[in-house]
Amino acid sequence: MYEFLVGLEVSNDEVYSDYRRAMKPILNQYGGGFGFDFRVSEVLLSQVDEPINRVFTIHFPNQNAADSFFSDSDYLAVKARYFDSSVANTTIIASYEKTA
Repeated sequence: MYEFLVGLEVSNDEVYSDYRRAMKPILNQYGGGFGFDFRVSEVLLSQVDEPINRVFTIHFPNQNAADSFFSDSDYLAVKARYFDSSVANTTIIASYEKTA
């Protein structure tokens, strides 16, 4: 399994929820899913200047599936419609092969 640990600054929770609903079927097509999802009230230490108020893991069967998902034209349309207007900053904290 290939997994990303992601930090976001969500600026509009309602539109971001619409994004999650719209992208989930596409994510499922690539065998992807979410593992953890947190709303963050305070960041004690960060290696980036951008604020983070949401942290989650997103996983795929392998890195190729992840790359295919993130370049899928249907996903990119959903991202442009919802994500871009609801998320101020994105920080990829880590990406890694995960074993059991």
